[in-house]
Amino acid sequence: MSLLLGTALGMGLMLVWWSFFPRTATMRSRRGRRPGRIHRLLAEAGHQKVGASGVVAAIAACAVTAFLLVMLLTTAVPVALCFALFAATLPVVVLRWQAARRRAVLREIWPDVVDHLRSAVRAGMSLPEAIMQLGTSGPSQLREPFVEFTRDYRAGQNMETSLRRLKERLADPVGDRIIVALTITREVGGSDLGRLLGTLAEFLRDNARTRSELEARQSWTVNAAKLAVSAPWIVVLLLSTQPEAAEAYRGMTGLAVLAVGLVVSLVCYRLMLRIGALPEEERVLL
Repeated sequence: MSLLLGTALGMGLMLVWWSFFPRTATMRSRRGRRPGRIHRLLAEAGHQKVGASGVVAAIAACAVTAFLLVMLLTTAVPVALCFALFAATLPVVVLRWQAARRRAVLREIWPDVVDHLRSAVRAGMSLPEAIMQLGTSGPSQLREPFVEFTRDYRAGQNMETSLRRLKERLADPVGDRIIVALTITREVGGSDLGRLLGTLAEFLRDNARTRSELEARQSWTVNAAKLAVSAPWIVVLLLSTQPEAAEAYRGMTGLAVLAVGLVVSLVCYRLMLRIGALPEEERVLL
């Protein structure tokens, strides 16, 4: 009892001593902390409400399921481990595919959004009103973030905070540039907002057209890399269904062959993707 009371007294004194220090530095460091890769990938894929724990659970579930299925077919632990590793990357691959698809769809929509803003500004609306009317008259794929912007702005938040939260909800490189351009225009002022938006719309249309042509040509390289990597492992899976081949992969020699093949496959796949990769659109001021 004396040890428990002493520990409680020490913890109480430490908390009292800790309360004298200001919390501004800690809060500032937390606010300035960048989101992790998983959170950023979820936002870019359009799953802002899903947490990182959901992705980790999906990775574990895919790995365990693949391991059990391959073990049921082949009864070879090394082969099952290799396919469990492949299956563990499936949720991340799906999220990246969804993020790329969402960026491609939004790339075609952003010029129309800028045209809506330019028309509203020329009609005499203020910049906040022009942004808020996108929640009702803008493209359907982007109405929800602008509706949230309207709620934030009408709730009493200033324009800078509302635009920053809008940029976080959009989670798109083109959207970042538009939001930054609008922020700078509001801070600096001037009467050339309509001309700026018109130039930006033309630039976005040209960029989307060029990017679509390059991605169509890049798809040949990406599909060839996926086929070159997946074909040998499909053959390994089919061979492992035979008892003799499965017995060969259970030994140290079979384990070494699988390990070397796994390393070679990953290195060659990354190399082929790097050769045919396009410059990625980077987020602005994350």
